[in-house]
Amino acid sequence: MPYRVPNAFLIALQRHPKPRPSEHPKMNTTHSPQIPLRAVFMRGGTSRALFFRAEDLPPAGPARDSMILSAMGSPDPNKRQLDGMGAGTSSTSKIAIIAKSNHEDADIDYTFGQVSVDAPVISYKGNCGNISSAVGPYAVEEGLVETSDDQATVRIHNTNTGKIIVARFALQNGLPKLDGDFALDGVAGTAAPIALSFLAPGGSSTGKTLPTGKAREVLETDGFGAIEVSLVDVSNPIACIHAQSLDLTGRESPAEITETPGLLDKIETIRIAAAVRMGICSLVEAQTTMRNLPQIAIVSAPTDQDSPATNIVLRMISTGQAHASSPITGGMCLAAIMKLPGSVAHELARANNDASQPLTIAHPSGTLALDADISGSTVDDFSVNAVTVFRTARRLMQGEVMVPRHRISDDAEG
Repeated sequence: MPYRVPNAFLIALQRHPKPRPSEHPKMNTTHSPQIPLRAVFMRGGTSRALFFRAEDLPPAGPARDSMILSAMGSPDPNKRQLDGMGAGTSSTSKIAIIAKSNHEDADIDYTFGQVSVDAPVISYKGNCGNISSAVGPYAVEEGLVETSDDQATVRIHNTNTGKIIVARFALQNGLPKLDGDFALDGVAGTAAPIALSFLAPGGSSTGKTLPTGKAREVLETDGFGAIEVSLVDVSNPIACIHAQSLDLTGRESPAEITETPGLLDKIETIRIAAAVRMGICSLVEAQTTMRNLPQIAIVSAPTDQDSPATNIVLRMISTGQAHASSPITGGMCLAAIMKLPGSVAHELARANNDASQPLTIAHPSGTLALDADISGSTVDDFSVNAVTVFRTARRLMQGEVMVPRHRISDDAEG
């Protein structure tokens, strides 16, 4: 069956969902060397992703993954993804699969995939907070949700974690408003803000906010000895480490972290040990297919170099790469355990004079502010009710991504 692509922007503008066929008729035959696959390229926060409609893809499994890997240009041993839509970094090698939801508390089902740059692997374990911010605007532009004249509230069911995210943003002529004065560190210019509320995000991957029931513990690693960590799971699991434990100041740039001999190998060893300790996966899975979790949060105390509002300084490692800013999910974990006495983050964090003020995390590209609604102050009663963060998002491109037929399984065309 040939793939047909609607002009999604005009569909949203005109509310007339009539699909437009691929421009070249030969591309819609079973003999064409490539399959045109409807897709939208979105920026969400400080990340980018290819967005697909679930109806355009095969069911979950090897056939679907082979199409997505080819579309993104993975695996690429050169780590550049030049033959696809990825850009060789963890923050730009992501996909989202969207469908209308049958969940009673949601409008949209959203499945996130972290695509490995250099291996034929897509991890569906965990979520991406940045890409979550693009789901609401995408759903409105695709005509998947009903909206009022000037405001949208989209309830999103993240299938990876089973959690609900509520996105609220302004509309202009029925479409997501773009212009505004909200500045997002790591993204040039200003735009209209999107409020994202992650409801009851604790235990998204492991079933517990504190997977081991401890605020702090010593983790034994293979070849690098013992290291003190805090293990927490709020939307995504992280292992939080004092920068000094890695012989770092905590102010190194991503390039300096990458160029420090042996450092990323040591951090990867810690990640593997933490994945097993947290019950995320087996040792073999952590070494092969589960390469994105937990993220590693390297933290340090704020200094005079930081604004008075800064509570903690972060350098995040995600899928073996030093992050240029801060993943939202990593920030959510930090915002939570900064309020947990005994944790690594609580020990280093500067407390707010006004407890109602948001928590601010300094990262290489600026700062990230989050509102964390926390209950309890001990490991026995600690829980996260909700975390709210503001992002921006924009549709960058729409149309068809071309998937070479010889790279996908026969089942992908059924």
